[in-house]
Amino acid sequence: MEDKSQLGEEKPLPRGESDSNELLIVSQILSGQKDLFRLLVRQHEKPVYGMGLSFFRNPEDANDFTQEVFLKAYKNLSSFEGRSRFSTWLYKIAYNTALNEVNRRKEFKSLAEEDWGKLVNNTETPENLALRNAASCAVREAIKELPERFRICVDLFYFYDRSYQEIEVITGMPVNTIKSHIFRSKVLLREKLEVFKGDVK
Repeated sequence: MEDKSQLGEEKPLPRGESDSNELLIVSQILSGQKDLFRLLVRQHEKPVYGMGLSFFRNPEDANDFTQEVFLKAYKNLSSFEGRSRFSTWLYKIAYNTALNEVNRRKEFKSLAEEDWGKLVNNTETPENLALRNAASCAVREAIKELPERFRICVDLFYFYDRSYQEIEVITGMPVNTIKSHIFRSKVLLREKLEVFKGDVK
């Protein structure tokens, strides 16, 4: 049985129609319709796999990670009480699974490292291309300098579209700490990009 501290206490969050449907699916699975679990896998496989890539940067490892996360979720499904969104509960399992492995490997890299270059204009003149590549490199370097907790907050907030409250559930960090991490990350990234401001037309 998994350590329940890995799963975390649920906190109530707004629930939409899809969340209600997933709550019904969970109830049906626990009532014996185990084959319905594939519907939850289908719904959340891509974002869980994406989190695996964020941590491990390797498709094979990300696939193994995804399978492990869903196996843990299936084994512990009875602990999901429906007071938070299913995705939040699942992402907490994924986060803790990845964090445990990354603490062993020491190799976390933010998914944002390859995406922040999109912040500058994509006009492909030689000058702009050089500036865009330089800006992208600068941001990657800036993100590398962020503490791991900063980076995971940035990833969850910007790339997984999680609210502060959901990040609190997933990571166990207080909301004010999460806000502070994201704000400080933005300040650092803005400083790193300041040299490019107004240069790309």
